[in-house]
Amino acid sequence: MHKAPFKNVVIITALLCALWVPGQAAGRERGRLWLEAQNRSLENQRATLSQVARQAMPSVVSITTRQPAEDASASGEEPQKGIGSGFVIHPSGYILTSAHVVEGATEVVVSLMHPRGYAEEYVAQVVGEDNRTDCALLKIDAPRKLPVLKLASSSHVRSADWIVVIGNPFGLSQSVTVGVVSYMGRTDVTPNGRDGDFDYMQMDASINPGNSGGPVLDMHGDVVAVANAVNVAGQGIGFAIPIDIAKTVIPQLRAHGRVRRGWLGISVQDFTPEVAEAFNLSHGPGVVVTDVVEDGPGERAGLLSGDVIVGLDTRRVQRAHTLRWQVAARGVGRNVKLRIHRLGKPMRLTVRLEEMPDDGPVPASLAAHRQGRRPTRAQSVLEDLLSPVPRSKSFPSPPPSEAADPDSREGEQAP
Repeated sequence: MHKAPFKNVVIITALLCALWVPGQAAGRERGRLWLEAQNRSLENQRATLSQVARQAMPSVVSITTRQPAEDASASGEEPQKGIGSGFVIHPSGYILTSAHVVEGATEVVVSLMHPRGYAEEYVAQVVGEDNRTDCALLKIDAPRKLPVLKLASSSHVRSADWIVVIGNPFGLSQSVTVGVVSYMGRTDVTPNGRDGDFDYMQMDASINPGNSGGPVLDMHGDVVAVANAVNVAGQGIGFAIPIDIAKTVIPQLRAHGRVRRGWLGISVQDFTPEVAEAFNLSHGPGVVVTDVVEDGPGERAGLLSGDVIVGLDTRRVQRAHTLRWQVAARGVGRNVKLRIHRLGKPMRLTVRLEEMPDDGPVPASLAAHRQGRRPTRAQSVLEDLLSPVPRSKSFPSPPPSEAADPDSREGEQAP
């Protein structure tokens, strides 16, 4: 009587085994295919990174500077030497680097690789430099057209994107490091010890002394940032200045040797509960005018303390840092339209920007360089530098502060 049920159990078990073995084999096959696909993806990424580095290397230069000795009165004191990096942005010999690399230098020597594989050196002229964006433009006279790197935009860069950094760390030229973007739009750090118009790109690629001024490249091989500083208190934390900032100041460095910033003559803070209470405000968000310079462009246009700026021309304004950069980047002598709220009522004002008084005189070395430079046509060679980057997909190029929507710092001083 019990044989039939037992027989049924055996048959069912056999059927399950017959179905399980092929299923297990199919699962193993799917797992193998997935691993192979992952390996192929990693191989493709490595091949792309390697190709980006190889193609960019001929355009990356090493920079050596000589600076006066700290004790100038000491006899026989050797000049101090500095190192840095840069990259060619125009075939006629224009090179972009960091301003702190060449600051105070009496001589700047650029070394780059000849197509035949040997290093060649040139004494570079400092065409212009700007401390607030930490950008400097150099020029060398090479007997041939130089390979260039294309300037893209940091607006399409996102956290966890792969990047390649090439530079001259500790004097080790043509060094390549690879990493990912850790954060876009840092404005609450000063890793190089200076305040300025920075929207830092944070990354985990190794940055060391001598990397400053070198290119940060995306997977297209285009420059998206300029390596700038390393956080000495932490490991794997480096910072770069988005290339959008450099693209904004390059034409002025070429034309004037410095950046002539637009100036409103006001101090501003972000709209916070504390600021709103201090000025008895109820309408936000925006940027609160906390002080107006006497007889400055803002006062002449009718701006008052307690006004809330919500728009500049066609752009919305929500951060003090954003407003400061937008005003500075517009230059001198331009009329801008402000949308404000005063006691809760909307108003519009037009302000003619003046030059920021803290910019100071042109350094003597830059003035001497410009006096000895031949006149150029109105169509400067730098028109070619800022031409759109050819690629299958185009990306917009808004100002870096708008693209990253950076965090703000309270109590920012005057745009």
